[in-house]
Amino acid sequence: MTDNSQSDRRRALLLVNRGARKGDESISKAVKQLQYLGVEILEESAEHPQQIPDLIRRYRREVDLVIIGGGDGTLNAAAEGLIDSQLPLGILPLGTANDLARTLEIPTSIPDACQIIAAGKIRRIDLGWVNGQYFFNVASLGLSVQITQQLSKEAKRRWGVFAYGLTALKVLWKSRPFKAEIRLKGKSIKVKTVQIAVGNGRYYGGGMTVAEDATIDDRRLDLYSLEIKSWWQMILLLPAMRQGNHADLRGVRALNGTEFEVFTRKPRPINTDGEITTHTPAQFRVIPQALAVLVP
Repeated sequence: MTDNSQSDRRRALLLVNRGARKGDESISKAVKQLQYLGVEILEESAEHPQQIPDLIRRYRREVDLVIIGGGDGTLNAAAEGLIDSQLPLGILPLGTANDLARTLEIPTSIPDACQIIAAGKIRRIDLGWVNGQYFFNVASLGLSVQITQQLSKEAKRRWGVFAYGLTALKVLWKSRPFKAEIRLKGKSIKVKTVQIAVGNGRYYGGGMTVAEDATIDDRRLDLYSLEIKSWWQMILLLPAMRQGNHADLRGVRALNGTEFEVFTRKPRPINTDGEITTHTPAQFRVIPQALAVLVP
């Protein structure tokens, strides 16, 4: 990264999801503010999230950092390009849930987020990996995949973070447990579950907590399996899941480690940071200290 004492202006590639909840007007303000704070902006927009890694690779020699304006899905799409280029990441939280920003304590106020990028304080964070897909927050199968499939862009735009709760309630009473096998450290655990989630960061799903002591640089993954029999038990679990102290409750199995494998009888879709990207059988692992991020 360019040393500020040698050059006052750092060059940043700004990639924006203009379809994000707080879209266009926030971006023009952010560009003005960042330029005022001494960051030179090279703005590109991708038609599709899949194009983001290539854009990062294309500019890797021309910029000192990458700024992503969007939500968790846009950040997830950028992960591969960030890993390849090893450019530091600045975050403008423009999404619905902004769980990665929440984990890193980056405020959703765009002027404040710009100040953090300009200040240039770096923290190295871990990434999760499943079947070749990276994730910042969580990868999961079961209930959360059904929520992702039902959660419309319109609902997210209209209801914001409440859209997750409303959709969860719709999905919940129809959900049926499925059988899975979890393998870790040479052990095999057979479960009947409605959801298996593997967390790398601290927050996911609009402010749910992965585990009470989870951080995004603890070099481990936290897995939980919801082994409940009916939908109303889930309602009782929700407050604890927001706090992250669900590990002690009946019907919740909590494990942690650096690698897990999950098998199901037939392939089941897996969602990484809110996008369905792969399916079981699944191999999960943590990649310690994978990325540099600008933080408060």
